[in-house]
Amino acid sequence: MPICLVEDASEDNYILDIRHITLTPAWPQLGHRIRFEMDAHLKEPVDLHRITCNVVMKFGPLKMLDRNYSLPGLLATMGAQLSGPLRPPAGPWRQTWDLRIPETVPLAQHRIELRARTAHGEDFLALEIPVDFTRRRHFSLIYNTHHSAQNPAH
Repeated sequence: MPICLVEDASEDNYILDIRHITLTPAWPQLGHRIRFEMDAHLKEPVDLHRITCNVVMKFGPLKMLDRNYSLPGLLATMGAQLSGPLRPPAGPWRQTWDLRIPETVPLAQHRIELRARTAHGEDFLALEIPVDFTRRRHFSLIYNTHHSAQNPAH
């Protein structure tokens, strides 16, 4: 079963103070959508278009991906976009992203490291995301086809 627990690896000096992250469903599946909801507090105003994200995806000690994206570009690759103002002021910041997990991700236990910085090199956020895609999940519905005269609803 895929297990996914997003860990906030940010330090106290990071601009984004993450209060809560929720993933729905809690166990992502390849080729399906996952909702990422984040409640956070911005310690200072930022230009979200100028946030650079470094994404490292590892399979054991092997790096499968090490790439930089703009924050909007990273979200676009997963079928999502930022909501609200692109230059939010300091204060509460909430984002909800409906992300699509690519079908092409190799079946394995992965560790995703996301580090984001502002255009001025200030630390914005750091996330550690272990994901277990060791096998494809196939769900089926089981229908009760038993009908009885005493309880026709079953």
